[in-house]
Amino acid sequence: MLSRGSKKPKWMKDIAKERMDILFTLAVKEFSQNPSRSHRYVELARNISKKYNTKIPQKWSRSYCKNCYKFLLSGKNSHTRLVSSEVHIKCHECNNVMIIPYKKEKKLKRRLNINAYIIKKKSNE
Repeated sequence: MLSRGSKKPKWMKDIAKERMDILFTLAVKEFSQNPSRSHRYVELARNISKKYNTKIPQKWSRSYCKNCYKFLLSGKNSHTRLVSSEVHIKCHECNNVMIIPYKKEKKLKRRLNINAYIIKKKSNE
């Protein structure tokens, strides 16, 4: 038996992540028919995340509002804008704007361009 305050085993966390993934895919499918059900799926996924002390998978972390915890589908109840090296996601439910920097992506792209240039230069010599 696990003592109070101890970590959950890895297999439990893996199952929790799998369940969160299933709930978010169901939320995407249900949003056009029943938006309130997809909001409920997000709520359930957050509860699983809190119970097993795991993060929501990164591919789903931007698909819900961090303020009102509603499911966001771009063009339906939110919109996404790129503003000076930041991603602005505005929720139309609560008018909250989530600001996410994308400096890592720009840095990675720059490095790839430099590496491609170096390889091209070496091959010409």
